[in-house]
Amino acid sequence: MTEVLRADKAGVTRAAALLRDGALVSFGTETVYGLGADATNADAVAAIFHAKGRPHFNPLICHYTSLDSAFRHVVADERARRVAQRFWPGPLTLVLPRQPDCPVALLTGAGLDTLAVRVPGHEAAMALLREVGRPIAAPSANRSGQVSPTSAQHVLDGLGGRIAAVLDSGPCAVGVESTVLDLSGPEPTLLRPGGVTIQDLESLLGPIRRGTPPTGGELRSPGLLPSHYAPELPVRLNVETVAEDEALLAFGPPVSGARCQFQLSAAGSTVEAAARLFEGLRWLDAEGSHVGARGIAVMPIPDDGLGVAVNDRLQRAAAPRG
Repeated sequence: MTEVLRADKAGVTRAAALLRDGALVSFGTETVYGLGADATNADAVAAIFHAKGRPHFNPLICHYTSLDSAFRHVVADERARRVAQRFWPGPLTLVLPRQPDCPVALLTGAGLDTLAVRVPGHEAAMALLREVGRPIAAPSANRSGQVSPTSAQHVLDGLGGRIAAVLDSGPCAVGVESTVLDLSGPEPTLLRPGGVTIQDLESLLGPIRRGTPPTGGELRSPGLLPSHYAPELPVRLNVETVAEDEALLAFGPPVSGARCQFQLSAAGSTVEAAARLFEGLRWLDAEGSHVGARGIAVMPIPDDGLGVAVNDRLQRAAAPRG
């Protein structure tokens, strides 16, 4: 059985004790719920991959309590310190070279010479990190490739009985994963759009390259697999009309004809859409199947601000399954 813990002092203490003992605990952040393990315990990190059914070549993000604690484990240059001081705590992950004496298990970074690190901007997550006293490795708390969780119930739906506990801190405010910025080389590279926009990053760093690894290349960040965040029903993007056997993920005034619909933002806000995206995909997957829908149609979403992150997740949800 998976314990459901309240995000109060007693719950945080219990969750921290489980993590120090090598167990897996899911916890809420401002982005999505993470599946946490002691990042310095290779066996505990391996248990994350087993629980999620996650490929071992897909690296994890390490969560820390502060800039200083994170930068003791990675080599941070002036660029990294500048963006960390501006956006931490918050939904930004930095990929940086590992320090030679870094105690984080190599499996956490998929055996690479880099490590993805961040300081979450979430009260309960920070309380848990302080109580554990070690970095926590935490991908999203869902089965690999499926829709990310933004509530404790989402976690239980996918991983109930496979992990020790869920620390329930309520729904996630941002609703999409952190932005991942690779600063391990001379050219800043955006690996994954997320809760911090590329425009905000470029205001500090200048031009940033958009980059993903070549086919067959190494993954330096989570969230880069071509098919990811996928519901069971197939997803069709940028629709102007809806077939009678489709469910609709709406943005703004909805098109008619769907079996059922979920509204991301009636007002056309990409911020609201980001916060509601994974909830919407999960709801349409369940309700659509119930009413006989054979797919999910998605209305166009502007590709600016948090819309970049929303569209990235939708493109991966719609990618060929493999």
